[in-house]
Amino acid sequence: MPRARERAVRVVAEWGWPALVDDVGLIVSELASNAVLHGALRGRLFRVQLTLTPVVLRIAVSDPKGEQLPRTREPTAEDKFGRGLLIVDAVATRWGVRERTVGKDVWAEFDLERAARTRA
Repeated sequence: MPRARERAVRVVAEWGWPALVDDVGLIVSELASNAVLHGALRGRLFRVQLTLTPVVLRIAVSDPKGEQLPRTREPTAEDKFGRGLLIVDAVATRWGVRERTVGKDVWAEFDLERAARTRA
């Protein structure tokens, strides 16, 4: 997972969005961790895909296990897990899940207009 985070951060910086690298690193870490913990099947990997359009930066993490879709929940103070999607929801402009023939994509997007205003 650290390698996926490092590569995503490097690509986003190379694309000219250094103001987003911390948030992108956090999102990739959370979504990749969830893919390993909840979406892993023996012998199958997860995939991280970054997409840049003129208006949106999208992060999508695919895993092979689609029968249980992720959702936010309210963890208790004693819970050691269960905050990842709350973090994604707080940091990204929007996020969601897309079912695939095999598995699912969990994605998060950043509106670049908003990011441009904060980096100026």
